[in-house]
Amino acid sequence: MRSLTLPALALALATGACIADETMTTEPETGSAWELLRLDGAPFPARATLTFPEPGLVAGLAPCNSFSGDLLAPLPAFRLGPARVTRRACADLPAEGRFFAALGAVTMAAVQGDTLTLSAPGGPEMIFARVQP
Repeated sequence: MRSLTLPALALALATGACIADETMTTEPETGSAWELLRLDGAPFPARATLTFPEPGLVAGLAPCNSFSGDLLAPLPAFRLGPARVTRRACADLPAEGRFFAALGAVTMAAVQGDTLTLSAPGGPEMIFARVQP
């Protein structure tokens, strides 16, 4: 009886781990789009998005301007190179400044289900929700 119980337990644990792993990945998929919900634990007061149009590239909409840039390290590391940004002014420029400051400081990307987290040890944390096509 003991020999049947241990394999059954091992199978149950392995199956549970596989189910949990299906919802947790380490990086966003190419073509995925995300909307910023929270910055450093507080709701973000304006609309900002992030997309991964192809490997090694990011793009999106900050509260006032569109942007794109190269990722200087392969995902799940996140290191944005110099961003190409349009130059429009709007009432949300202070929020845009916080968005770009955080985006330039994060070092890691992690996806769990429909949530993308960009973070850095001791630094900013950005929580995004998947935008459905």
